[in-house]
Amino acid sequence: MNFALILFCLLIASGAIWVADACFLKKNRAADAKDPWWVEYGSSFFPVILFVFVLRSFIVEPFKIPSGSMIPTLQVGDFILVNKFTYGIRLPVINKKIIDINHPKRGDVMVFRYPEDPSVDYIKRVVGVPGDKVAYQNKRLTINGQAVETQRIEDYLHPERLYYSKQFVEKDSGITHRVLNDDDAPAFIPDPASFPNREDCFYNNSGVICTVPAGHYFMMGDNRDNSRDSRYWGFVPEENIVGKAFFVWLNFGDLKRIGSFE
Repeated sequence: MNFALILFCLLIASGAIWVADACFLKKNRAADAKDPWWVEYGSSFFPVILFVFVLRSFIVEPFKIPSGSMIPTLQVGDFILVNKFTYGIRLPVINKKIIDINHPKRGDVMVFRYPEDPSVDYIKRVVGVPGDKVAYQNKRLTINGQAVETQRIEDYLHPERLYYSKQFVEKDSGITHRVLNDDDAPAFIPDPASFPNREDCFYNNSGVICTVPAGHYFMMGDNRDNSRDSRYWGFVPEENIVGKAFFVWLNFGDLKRIGSFE
């Protein structure tokens, strides 16, 4: 469901009613006549819809974490806020950038339209920016020939499934975050898709090595062995970017998650 398009259509419809009533219809009604129901509702909802539309299109958008691919940073059921303007101002619905502000950098947690189905929003971490050579070999990440700083910490217990994953702290571009690996998961990437710029990636038994093309980004989940990401379906083009995730505002299963982002 394209909620932005639905909201835009409601805005146009209610706005048209509000303008028509203010400029024409009201003048032809008796002073003591009651507004028709469609005028009353349309005019009443217009400012509310306008506020929600502007807020969601240009400032922040709510997003719910549907899977465990970003554990331990984000948990299933987290409701997060996504900054819509940090990477530039985009026209709603068509998502065309009209004002350039910043560009995604390595370490950002970013929401984007899934390249294989742009009607679906995904959330992953930016691992490679245009021009980077990203190597994920034997479950270790290297950028432009430099191994990403990694420190092993205590194993992570998945409370719902009652099993442990190896846990590491990665530091890249000044951003520190945790990642998980599972010993029983293979290092190679099974069945990668045939995606645009596939020739920029080399697959072997140890994983994948990709050079990120201009205008694209390489994304990975923090739950490395339980995430379908750029290793499988390729690069995220600039036009698919939605915004930068920055705040957990609700989790019905764990209220202590509110305000966190780790």
